[in-house]
Amino acid sequence: MTSRETTQFLPRSDAEGWPEGTRRSLSDIAHLIAIGAVQWPWLLRSLSGGTKAAKQRLLDRLDLAPDALPNLGSWKADTGFLHLIVDHILEHQPETVLELGTGASSLIIAKALQRAGRGKLISCDQHADFVAATREWLHENGVEAELRATPLRPAPGGWPGIWYDHGSLPDRVDLLVIDGPPWTIHPYVRGAAETLFDRISVGGKILLDDGARPGERIIARKWRRNWPDFEFRLVHAGTKGTLIGTRLR
Repeated sequence: MTSRETTQFLPRSDAEGWPEGTRRSLSDIAHLIAIGAVQWPWLLRSLSGGTKAAKQRLLDRLDLAPDALPNLGSWKADTGFLHLIVDHILEHQPETVLELGTGASSLIIAKALQRAGRGKLISCDQHADFVAATREWLHENGVEAELRATPLRPAPGGWPGIWYDHGSLPDRVDLLVIDGPPWTIHPYVRGAAETLFDRISVGGKILLDDGARPGERIIARKWRRNWPDFEFRLVHAGTKGTLIGTRLR
């Protein structure tokens, strides 16, 4: 499945991505069922991905072709989240952007960095074929990025589920964009992104997609407790909400 195909209700299955000897516990399954039961109406509403006008403004901002972006929404980024990314890159001109979850946002980040005249994108995703297709897609639109096909491993830091075995990363990251792994692995799976927070530069940002979901709200509470040097706020720029973290010191 490439980023240009029609959005489905649920993300692509990660059944084949679990490391050997790793499996969901009964507690993990219970959390998945409970959160899924609560958030399915919200997931249904999020399928729109934003208005046609908002999508067109995004295309115009980055001088992209009318058919450059796919059908957005649900497990893909919506226009609200993508506009926030562009706003931040054009205003702050980050040198290093790290993205977790390759896709439509990868194209938008790369084009925004190109428009800003500086910066590099490193993007990690567990699906090698998806990464290859996205790399070609970016090339077709005149931009390049370091897209990594990243295997999954048991999540670090006491978080549930599985996480990116991303390998070596820059010591300094100015913008961390979190849009994976999918909640179908575990509702709290993205919490493990905090293992990267010590790389965030002072004044640097964290953008967590789907920030209004029940699982992400629980993650945000833990992050606020664990990282007093960061300020976290939830904004409702799109259908799914975005948690924005800023390193203060």
